[in-house]
Amino acid sequence: MGENTMIDRGTIMFEVDSDKSEKIDSVMRKVNEALVEKGYNPINQIVGYVMSGDPTYITSHKEARNAIQKIERDELLEELVRRYLNSIQ
Repeated sequence: MGENTMIDRGTIMFEVDSDKSEKIDSVMRKVNEALVEKGYNPINQIVGYVMSGDPTYITSHKEARNAIQKIERDELLEELVRRYLNSIQ
């Protein structure tokens, strides 16, 4: 698990294992807390980071920037989409 797997017609299926999911959860809680404490809108800042890859969207307060950079952006985006889709089912 956790690796990209090729399936028919060249579509790539991504899988995030539970350890990665827990790590992402922990990091996102830390990032959210740091952004709120500094007076930023966490949604705007995290979207800016995911879309651009520019780490300066995330405050360095409480080591939030270092923490979020330890997660691959595609894994972060996949986890966010997965959680959203699970919440609407």
